Amino acid sequence: MLFGFYLSHFVFNLQILTLASCVLSLVVLLLQPKILFREMSEIAQYIEHTLLKPDSTASEVKQLCAEAVESGFAAVCVPPIFVRDARRALGEESPIRVVTVVGFPMGYTAIASKSEEIKRAIEDGVDEVDAVLNIAAVKSGNWNHVNHDLDSLLRSAQMRGKVLKLIIECGLLTNEEQTEVCKIVKDLGIPFVKTSTGFHGHPTTPEMVSFLRSQLPESIQIKAAGGIRDAATARALLAAGASRLGTSASLSIVAE
Repeated sequence: MLFGFYLSHFVFNLQILTLASCVLSLVVLLLQPKILFREMSEIAQYIEHTLLKPDSTASEVKQLCAEAVESGFAAVCVPPIFVRDARRALGEESPIRVVTVVGFPMGYTAIASKSEEIKRAIEDGVDEVDAVLNIAAVKSGNWNHVNHDLDSLLRSAQMRGKVLKLIIECGLLTNEEQTEVCKIVKDLGIPFVKTSTGFHGHPTTPEMVSFLRSQLPESIQIKAAGGIRDAATARALLAAGASRLGTSASLSIVAE
């Protein structure tokens, strides 16, 4: 009888442990989608959902905006011709920012032309402007022109309360040239720099972001863009110091 008592007690405890294990497994299973969603959201909040291909259409921009709302992206980045469409699709009160490009993608547009592009984009409802550095002036050592160009860009954006992001095109510049550009950025107080247009064959790397971060105060933010195709790369760029990610692969990144 004593043996039977211990056996029944053992079986009872085993059943309790089995039940507890099943409950724990169920809890983990139920929480898993929430965990995955939280990880996706954490990446999504840094992403500028981007459409800058030359054959972009108004219907694609509308779809881009719908995807940004659904996924909770920080912004949409669209060609200047579609700024008004993006603003209309998102609405005036949307927390999702509308971003466009200026002097894109070469950067050697006349200073007055870049300023006019910014003015028009602001009239159409843009929140932030990604303007390309005059790379030709940098390569020629014409730092007076570079300074004048950046000062004009900043004034054109800030006078109307908008954010300027300077596209440095890291893959085309030496470290010395980037350092000199960063000095001007600091002196002028440009709030944001961006690593690349994504149009010149130099994917952004964590090393590029880390170098810029080492040259700039924390008050100046970094947008990584160009060749960001997966979540691992996105996380590495954020870890290196980026606070915004520009990519056209946004949906696949948050789906990983």
